[in-house]
Amino acid sequence: MMEKPDPIGIGLQYNPEILDWFAFEDQDVDCLEILLDTIMGPLDSPYVMKPGAAETLDRLRSRYPLVAHSNYGCDFGFGPLENTPAARRHVPLARALASPWVSDHCFYGDDSWLDMWSSPIQFSRDELRRVADRAARLQEMYGMPLAHENAAYYIECPGAEMREAEFMARLVEASGTFLHLDLHNIYTNSVNLPGFDLADYLDTIPLDRVVAIHLAGGSWHEGLYHDWHDSSVPEPVWDMLDAVLAKAVPTAVILEFQGQAHHPGTRVLGTGDDGRMIAEDIARARRAWAAASQARTAPEFAS
Repeated sequence: MMEKPDPIGIGLQYNPEILDWFAFEDQDVDCLEILLDTIMGPLDSPYVMKPGAAETLDRLRSRYPLVAHSNYGCDFGFGPLENTPAARRHVPLARALASPWVSDHCFYGDDSWLDMWSSPIQFSRDELRRVADRAARLQEMYGMPLAHENAAYYIECPGAEMREAEFMARLVEASGTFLHLDLHNIYTNSVNLPGFDLADYLDTIPLDRVVAIHLAGGSWHEGLYHDWHDSSVPEPVWDMLDAVLAKAVPTAVILEFQGQAHHPGTRVLGTGDDGRMIAEDIARARRAWAAASQARTAPEFAS
């Protein structure tokens, strides 16, 4: 059995899309989350890592611990696991980063690692068994804790037999893996999907299996709320963070900010006070982390 890594603190996703204006290396954070998809060599090339990426990672690692995040590894697709981008590229990259854990997305994928969106998993008993087997084997390949991130989606995959939270809880129990809890994805689903209950979600998943938490903001577009990482963290997401930190001790809380890769309708960050917005969200996350840590050491909590 893998063990959850010790707490680190507040992190920030290192996103090359905003490198031209945002100084990641000047931020008051405890770790940086590295998107493995952005540093991996193409599958039809001899490169595991893109040429030049090693120098950047060495510089970042001299200042912060680096944690690995796999976006489009096709982990839970239907091709042989050993042929996926996760196995061929992300496994050696996560090891090269000396990451304490690696996180992936709990959704389907096809053979192209460049896919921008993938389909939500069918929350069925058959898929639970199939996905749990792949997750257990993939965690063994990584040789470190593997944490699955809950997805934002706009329609459930037909044939679902349980709620997403129940599926995620059963998945980590069956596979021995962990959770990467994206609170903004939960909020997005609660806004868009009838009957999606925030409190019930947090009550259902095993919070002790949460390694990391993602925080982000989003935008409305054509009648739907989207997880576009293009705004400050909404108040309901902060409320969820406080609720989770009051009951569990994750390894890290990581903020995400995006450029315009998700959709042409995404607001392009880098204008006005976006730098201050990011800094303020980092500072607020740090205050929430500190408050929860202080509460856990209070005499009334210990008793």
